[in-house]
Amino acid sequence: MKINVVGTSGCGKSTLAEALADALHIPHIQLDQLYWQADWQGSLDDEFFARLHAAMAASPNGWVIDGNFDRTRPIKWRDVDIVIWLDLGFWRVLSQSVGRAIARIASQKELWPGTGNRESFRQTFLSRDSVLLWSLRTWHRNRRRYLAAMIDPEYSHIHFIRLTHRHEMAICIAALAERNI
Repeated sequence: MKINVVGTSGCGKSTLAEALADALHIPHIQLDQLYWQADWQGSLDDEFFARLHAAMAASPNGWVIDGNFDRTRPIKWRDVDIVIWLDLGFWRVLSQSVGRAIARIASQKELWPGTGNRESFRQTFLSRDSVLLWSLRTWHRNRRRYLAAMIDPEYSHIHFIRLTHRHEMAICIAALAERNI
């Protein structure tokens, strides 16, 4: 099974993708980990796309990709079976984003191994490049984008699952795990 979990930053994509990958016994591919380099430098598209191709090719029988990166659609959606869209409410996403940011700032845990990238108070709450501002700016745009994708004939080969409440995540995991047996 090949799955892409999408949604606004802070909605729980990585958490759901990790749980799905565990339940389905397939690899979890995190787009942020493939994209971000040391000192918060993004990868050039050629490098990023090559890493994505390699990660997908390493597991031809299935994977769970978490992340949007719209420019990767031609790669990841070419062979994807299911796109799970976490379409949680605005206030839910905002509160989860703030909680996650505070926890990451407090722990100073490296976000992606080998990058040294950690969240800071300044970067998260005071910067124009803040992930919180990114969530605020992209929430409506993501809703329009994924609603359009669900009805786009180009993606008719994809089964879309739209989750609008946190409790639906466990139900989705159980249903897909049952289907995978």
